[in-house]
Amino acid sequence: MSINDVSNLFTFAGGLGMFLYGMNIMADGMQKTAGGKMKQFLGMLTNNRVMGVALGALITAIIQSSGATTVMVVGFVSAGVMSLSQAVGVIMGANIGTTITAWIVSMSQLGEAFAVMKPEFYAPLIIGIGALLMVFTKSQKKKQAGEICVGLGLLFVGLSFMSTSISGYTDAPIFAQAFALLGSNPVLGMLIGLIVTALLQSSSASVGILQTLALNGIVTTNAAIYITLGQNIGSCVTALISSIGGSRTAKRAACIHLSFNIIGSLLFGIGAMILFLIAPDVAHSNINAVQISIFHTVFNLTNTIVLFPFAEQLVKLSGLMVKEKPEDSGEEDEETQTLRHLDERIFESPAFALETAAAEVIHMGELVLGNLERAVRTLETGNDQEIDQIYQVEKTVDHLEKILTDYLIKVDNLSLNEHQKLVVANLFYSVSDIERVGDHCENLAELAQSLIKDNSRFTDTALDDLKQMSDVVIEAFRSAIETRKSGNMDAVRRVSQLEDEADNLEEELREKHIERLSAGKCSTSAGIVFLDILTNLERVSDHAYNLAGYVKDEL
Repeated sequence: MSINDVSNLFTFAGGLGMFLYGMNIMADGMQKTAGGKMKQFLGMLTNNRVMGVALGALITAIIQSSGATTVMVVGFVSAGVMSLSQAVGVIMGANIGTTITAWIVSMSQLGEAFAVMKPEFYAPLIIGIGALLMVFTKSQKKKQAGEICVGLGLLFVGLSFMSTSISGYTDAPIFAQAFALLGSNPVLGMLIGLIVTALLQSSSASVGILQTLALNGIVTTNAAIYITLGQNIGSCVTALISSIGGSRTAKRAACIHLSFNIIGSLLFGIGAMILFLIAPDVAHSNINAVQISIFHTVFNLTNTIVLFPFAEQLVKLSGLMVKEKPEDSGEEDEETQTLRHLDERIFESPAFALETAAAEVIHMGELVLGNLERAVRTLETGNDQEIDQIYQVEKTVDHLEKILTDYLIKVDNLSLNEHQKLVVANLFYSVSDIERVGDHCENLAELAQSLIKDNSRFTDTALDDLKQMSDVVIEAFRSAIETRKSGNMDAVRRVSQLEDEADNLEEELREKHIERLSAGKCSTSAGIVFLDILTNLERVSDHAYNLAGYVKDEL
């Protein structure tokens, strides 16, 4: 091996590294730019499967990986955000969306009209523009645009490096022999495509490498088709790995992706074998990068059109592939549900991960709201069972605080834009405020117990005053949770008004109660409990005000 051969090997390795890294940072920049729009995409997912296909194609075109999209789908299904029937459409669309990378790679061969689009012509300029945007601009959006430019430029420079490094070996017999073997053996060709894609964890990347070889005229048509079919099966490996240890539903979503691609690859593989037997000249002719893009697109579009009417059958097939266990039918407690919803597979899309975290913070708030209503009720009824339930829910809330905090720490380390970083920080504070409200509910339950223990009772006037105060506080906390859910400024103002009202009431009712104590109309023990109740309720309204304030900052 000469020094020139070693240099070419290093060039190919460096080109491959730039190609993969460029694809990664381009996708990262696109995800940041998409930001909150991801929430809108998810909202579009109804039972309209055609919309699901379009959504899957769009998301995959943005993040440049069908495997990553399917991993997200597995996470959504596991979290209960999406049904298996909805998932089928998104998975089909993901296979269509992944063809965009193949077209980007093959642009340099689209003819003279596209000569200006050759990677070696404009890639350095794109990298230069991207670097300037990243270094010299303060706008977060411009920096993200710079990331996309640098990623796209590196992708093209990497392709150029790989192509240049192997151009001198196109006449070597080993290439002709290798592709003749792969072309004559469909199983081996598909297996090679599957293995390379599984190792790279991206069908887009493996198709790009195949196209780089095709740019130099050393790939035969039959070998390229069988390898491409194998690459589509290999793209399922990422989702299959991610579903290990997941719920039965998550495994079924991964199996739907696998069965969809296997059925399509088998149908096309058999069709290709028949075609090559009839026209052997076509089989042994060379194929270029554009033709690979065309086949890749036609395969995924046709596969989707053919199997689209059989979506429910694919769901049933996944049920046969993943058998139900007896424990799957049991009810889940709150902590298990939250852990299932906070599925780390959703980290493939930071915007969705953030949205899921916010939804679970809202759920925690609703759990505490129910406990607050229960605690206020026990002050009048003294119901032991409800008091026990308050303590039980409070333990759950404490565990949820830890689960959500751990999850938000992980979300904070994802690729987020400035606004998303602010939302994460505010969700941290919100979890803490909600947990503190839970503590006040526990305090109220303890005060109810002390009334029972001392056999004390409030006067009718005191009960009326407490009801007036608790109604305002409960409404303030309910509105605060609604504020996080709706992001509505009217709800923020509503919480502020109720908090002011609670402050004024607390002061007024405290003075009235002290007057009753002085007049001997109320026992001392009950009087002390009454004042403690007012303090706890007023502090709940303070936390409600904080929760609304975080949303106001974000708006």
